Amino acid sequence: MSEPLPESCRVVAWRPTVAGIAEVFHARIADYRYPTHSHATWTVLIVDHGAIRYDLDTRHHGAVADTVSILPPDVVHNGYPAERFGSFRKRNLYLDSGFLPYELVGRAVDASTFQDGRLRAAISALHDRLIAPDSLDVETRLALIAETFQHRLQRRPPSIREPEPTIADQLRQYLDGHVAASVTLNDAARSLQRSVPHLVRSFTKRYGISPHAYVVAKRIEAARGLLLQGMPAARVATEIGFHDQAHFTRHFKRHVSVTPARYAASADGAPQRMRRPGHGYG
Repeated sequence: MSEPLPESCRVVAWRPTVAGIAEVFHARIADYRYPTHSHATWTVLIVDHGAIRYDLDTRHHGAVADTVSILPPDVVHNGYPAERFGSFRKRNLYLDSGFLPYELVGRAVDASTFQDGRLRAAISALHDRLIAPDSLDVETRLALIAETFQHRLQRRPPSIREPEPTIADQLRQYLDGHVAASVTLNDAARSLQRSVPHLVRSFTKRYGISPHAYVVAKRIEAARGLLLQGMPAARVATEIGFHDQAHFTRHFKRHVSVTPARYAASADGAPQRMRRPGHGYG
């Protein structure tokens, strides 16, 4: 059995309902050394405070607050606070083995840590969204993060395919046909024989909006009609593809400025018009 965590250590872990993410792990570690172990997943690590030392296979590595680290599956490692700090706060993503091609395992052992501010910011933002995840948004962010890691580990300048307007149009047709379904860009990528990042770049270039934002807007448009027909908000949420009412309400209020309940109640006063300053009702 491994050594128990001291009282000075704190851990919060959960498994979001998002394909590809096995676990989210946030921790404050002090006066504790992880024993040598391995995971069946890719581990993406960012440090929020302090510094970590770790041995990955036979390579010695370190991670601090301005770096990003990636540990490959099935490779033994340990972990402990750097002596200068004595503790650290970190956020881990444990990602399914298909997150990156298996042939990059050796590269990840040799070059486990990168200084990349944009990549670190993208990973931090993804953690923020995993508290109340939106699957399509998370899927997009995760695919772009994976693409960046792949370029870094392959040690070559990224070869980015130019956006394709025709592919963007095809993706729009696909999304229009799956607005109320559990739509995924991975499914669309397989159907259109393109990568998820390429689909996102092509769609955003052509329409000025991301695929995720487009689907949310289409769902809100459909929701308005259903609410005005008298359908309860909880049922509307599931009918149009949101995974729960809180998720639906958050997006609806952002788009319409009021909650679904207030929007539906406003129909009781129709066809009166809103009073304007200095005027009565017309």
